[in-house]
Amino acid sequence: MLLQTVRPNIVQSIRAYRVDELMDAAQAAGQHFLYANLANAQSKPDVLEAIATSFTFPAHFGKNLDALYDCMTDLVHKSGQQPGFVVVLEQLPDNPRFDREVREQLLDVFRDAADYWGERRIPFRCFYSFQ
Repeated sequence: MLLQTVRPNIVQSIRAYRVDELMDAAQAAGQHFLYANLANAQSKPDVLEAIATSFTFPAHFGKNLDALYDCMTDLVHKSGQQPGFVVVLEQLPDNPRFDREVREQLLDVFRDAADYWGERRIPFRCFYSFQ
């Protein structure tokens, strides 16, 4: 099984994996599959809006990194037992409006979420690619 070859709580480049394989692996493992195609996003607000829409965050989502963390952790945790997560952020922007620093801040939120779920012994794997 594909997920058995990937650490259970990690944020990494998608490189050798294909989105459809990750989706199939998540389904086979009974885990949540969260996918956001960010090809049309050009800035931090665009990326947060695309993620919120793709992941069906609540209408009150604050569209900032703290709110993103809350939605990926506390909000989900309060909804009951979780089986695990496979998250794909495809085509993160690479431009002056979404530079390396902003990308790392975003990925840090997902790293923190991986740590949060890891402390609860729930797998959280996040894969990303750049435009």
